[in-house]
Amino acid sequence: MTLTELKYIVAVARERHFGRAAEACYVSQPTLSVAIRKLEEELDVTIFERGGAEVGVTPIGLRIIEQAQKVLEEGANLKEIAKEGQNPLSGPLRVGIIYTVAPYLLPLLVPQQIKLTPQMPLVLQENYTVRLLELLRQGELDAAIVALPLNDSGFMVRELYDEPFVVAIPQGHEWSGRSHVDSSELKNETMLLLGTGHCFRDQVLDVCPELSRFSATSEGIQRTFEGSSLETIRHMVATGIGVTVLPATALSSTVQENALLEYIPFNAPVPDRRIVLVWRKSFPRAAAIDALTEAILSCGLKNVNYL
Repeated sequence: MTLTELKYIVAVARERHFGRAAEACYVSQPTLSVAIRKLEEELDVTIFERGGAEVGVTPIGLRIIEQAQKVLEEGANLKEIAKEGQNPLSGPLRVGIIYTVAPYLLPLLVPQQIKLTPQMPLVLQENYTVRLLELLRQGELDAAIVALPLNDSGFMVRELYDEPFVVAIPQGHEWSGRSHVDSSELKNETMLLLGTGHCFRDQVLDVCPELSRFSATSEGIQRTFEGSSLETIRHMVATGIGVTVLPATALSSTVQENALLEYIPFNAPVPDRRIVLVWRKSFPRAAAIDALTEAILSCGLKNVNYL
């Protein structure tokens, strides 16, 4: 039994597909399949149910994969402990960040991190919250920057900053010039939303629950459009298709785009989201987490008035 074989079964359990798991592990599918079959023979159990369009996991397989994740995490910690014995601030720090934060925080964070801890480069990965937490559990990430709430309570959590939500409208919209908008008014507009899987989409639906009801009907399909990123949605709003809700850090600073868009605050209580840093409780490089926190806080995003 090897750590590589454990990594393979965790990947297959995550992807539910041998081909995609092989791609994620940067090996050929035959190499991955042979290794997993060898592990099953060694343990004398069947871990995966094969034959369908989607790979299933047997009951005993679920227990084995859960333990494999723990073993992989502890294996990663061995390397981190060795680094800490030398210098906890020396060497790369692998950080995940959700799609709706990365484009706006990273241009501020990276220069600060280089200034404060140039000996600790950041290895960055954008992804959905669920995926980032999986990678944290597996020891493939050291920390992640995500938004609350989290369904997983097995991590250390450090609060970073809050950012209010604002409404983005095209120039010439009937709301142009207004000082505030009530969240209940969104249900009467054509709304542009992120696709399923983005936590910010769920947060917007929490602001205006009526949108969830509309999106389940034919009327809602006509009145809501989905974009792959906040930047795509921003450009769609500028063309006059509809309106959207953005986190305040996503507000554009370019003159050209501001000529096409207008941003309006919500009435109190203003909806917002809390951005946090999460990491495994067993992660040994505490000083690295502290240094990353300092770099983020030095970006000046805490309690900033964006409008």
